[in-house]
Amino acid sequence: MSTDAPKPATSPFRPHFYVLDLLSHLVAGGISSRRFLELCLCTVSITFPLYTYSGSGLYRKFFFPAMDTATVGMANSSSSSSSSCFKNTVPYPNPTTRLRRPSFTFFRPVKSDLNSSSPVIRISGNPRSTFSCTAVTITPSLTSDHHLSAIAKLQSLASEFKSISEPIDRVKRLLNYANLLPVFEDSMKITANRVMGCTAQVWLDVRMDADGKMRFLADSDSEITKGFCSCLISVLDGATPEEVLGLKTEDLGDLNVAGLHGGKVDSRVNTWHNVLISMQKRTKVLVAEREGKSVGEPFPSMVITAEGIGAKGSFAEAQARYLFPDDAKVQELANLLKEKQIGVVAHFYMDPEVQGVLTSAQKLWPHIHISDSLVMADSAVSMAKAGCKFVTVLGVDFMSENVRAILDQAGFPEVGVYRMSDEQIGCSLADAASSPAYMDYLSGASTSSPSLHVIYINTSLETKAHAHELVPTITCTSSNVVQTILQAFAEVPNLNVWYGPDSYMGANIVELFQQMTLMTDEEIAKIHPDHSRNSIKALLPRLHYFQDGTCVVHHLFGHEVVEKINDMYCDAFLTAHFEVPGEMFSLAMEAKRRGMGVVGSTKNILDFIKNRVQEALDRNVDDHLQFVLGTESGMVTSIVAAVRQLLCCPESSSRESKVSVEIVFPVSSDSVTTTSPSSSTSLSLGELNVSVIPGVTSGEGCSLHGGCASCPYMKMNSLTSLLKVCNNLPLGKDGLIRYEAGRFNARTPKGKLIADVGCEPILHMRHYQATKRLPEKLIGQILNNGRSL
Repeated sequence: MSTDAPKPATSPFRPHFYVLDLLSHLVAGGISSRRFLELCLCTVSITFPLYTYSGSGLYRKFFFPAMDTATVGMANSSSSSSSSCFKNTVPYPNPTTRLRRPSFTFFRPVKSDLNSSSPVIRISGNPRSTFSCTAVTITPSLTSDHHLSAIAKLQSLASEFKSISEPIDRVKRLLNYANLLPVFEDSMKITANRVMGCTAQVWLDVRMDADGKMRFLADSDSEITKGFCSCLISVLDGATPEEVLGLKTEDLGDLNVAGLHGGKVDSRVNTWHNVLISMQKRTKVLVAEREGKSVGEPFPSMVITAEGIGAKGSFAEAQARYLFPDDAKVQELANLLKEKQIGVVAHFYMDPEVQGVLTSAQKLWPHIHISDSLVMADSAVSMAKAGCKFVTVLGVDFMSENVRAILDQAGFPEVGVYRMSDEQIGCSLADAASSPAYMDYLSGASTSSPSLHVIYINTSLETKAHAHELVPTITCTSSNVVQTILQAFAEVPNLNVWYGPDSYMGANIVELFQQMTLMTDEEIAKIHPDHSRNSIKALLPRLHYFQDGTCVVHHLFGHEVVEKINDMYCDAFLTAHFEVPGEMFSLAMEAKRRGMGVVGSTKNILDFIKNRVQEALDRNVDDHLQFVLGTESGMVTSIVAAVRQLLCCPESSSRESKVSVEIVFPVSSDSVTTTSPSSSTSLSLGELNVSVIPGVTSGEGCSLHGGCASCPYMKMNSLTSLLKVCNNLPLGKDGLIRYEAGRFNARTPKGKLIADVGCEPILHMRHYQATKRLPEKLIGQILNNGRSL
């Protein structure tokens, strides 16, 4: 042992626990309890130096050095392989240590005539661990044997806790682990060292030693969480980077340490997972630095605080410019809307310039609503009831069609509905659903009975009408599609469900149900009370989805973007729309399982971010939350407005803590183009100089084809168009004929009005949302193979 190792410091630790632990090891190895007591009497004192830390990393050593006149000294014990205490331990570093080593004396000194020739005892399962009366080396399960792989240590740790039957005893063992954590200096408790996603505060320090092994330090303001961290460190400290990166969160499944029930279980599991993910992310960075590689160019992002907004990257800077619009523009629009009684319904994905103005104008005119597509029509009805004579729709054409049809259904045919362009404002999903291939898909569905067509709301009224005459149809959104399908299977025996047109969402639904087959019946019941593992397995062969429809925006969240998120943002909160490709969906679902992600609609994403920010404020500690925005970049305006409202409310302002929120925009390489080296917005990708390109209406920093999650169709909704429409109403509306959302006077093949038949699937959905049951009319249509239509 190095002579310049620091002197042990005492710690309030319970020594009897480890004597009992040693006894269990000895008995497992064939040693009687009587022989164990004899061994204890051989030992004059027992000292436990636990952790030391140097510039090269964290070291642990457990040993029982014999003292006084009992036996031969330490020097003699080192000459015998059978009696060496230190053969399996890592030597202490010579540099000045930064942390104390707690030690404990367990027994009073006892005289003994035994010498170094005392017999050696080997513990079963670890033939290299030896015991003698002169020097006893202990490696209890809470220590790290650096000769074992990380997986072997993890298995040993899992076995240790599995062997403890009583939940309270598992908690006690975990608290004992917490006592083993070395001191984490206050100077290291900074925001950069925080682990996101944990209910308690957790700090993590990661380093690589001179031998290329990973060294970890951690601390928490929760004793239970400290125990978790101590367990993980016992497994991974001193491991190779490959071992650290090779460990999966599912490998921690057997560590049901707390033995608690209810919501606490999820938060405990999240701690294991989120600390591990942070360890892996920081390990990747250190490996890249050692190999002289770049960790990669970060995605653009926007940082929101109570004091203001900061932008990182030209794309984020372009977005941020419109968050605080010119007051004169805001006042001009608000005056027009108020004077002419015009309501505005707008989608989250619209152009950031007009969205910024509308967000500010909401304070001056209440009939402005920004939402997802489902709520837009409902908001239009509310505006009509409040006296609005016109409603302008900022979205794509199927949204204005729905608004027109729902207003007519609600008894407001006199309220005019206007689009923002005299050209078609399309949608790749709506186009896919109106294709001959989709009609062929439904024709095949019509031959199977009973069948239900679940159609995504992002389709035209005409498509809904034609589909409903082929197969009984109900509309869905990204937030209710899973519940709609499960309810349909629960109510109609042997049902076939045909989903479309979004292929990615269809594949994600199937993947979700496949994951549910691995859940318990109790877990499934929380999702839908009428289902179990058997029912989910039974429905999967009868669930079909269209294979050839995608959203041009969400299509970009494929392999390239996912790989970069994995490398650089794996410890961040991850949000993803249900329309993203499978790679992004799987990544977001994994994050969701550990409380770090959400998959769903735009509203689900916004609510998730708001909830996490509120939780951080309630903790009243300095914090930085990072969210990867896995949907259209236009969402950021509503996100910023909601987050700023939380950060700047009087209650938050009175707190001393500072919370910052970072929104990250994933940008694929498709969103940039070759440009001149002199461009002020250029950046470097390898040897190629590229620049972020303005979008359709310019300014938002996105390519024309939406490669950076910016919809080119939504960008046709400009502030100029909105002002033009408003200025020409009502007297100049003859000049706005091409802007008006017309009614469908055409008829279906069965001779019914498209508007009437196309609205019925929407009304079926509204009935389900209100009652959580399918309407009887729809069930009748299903059982009669659509003959009642």
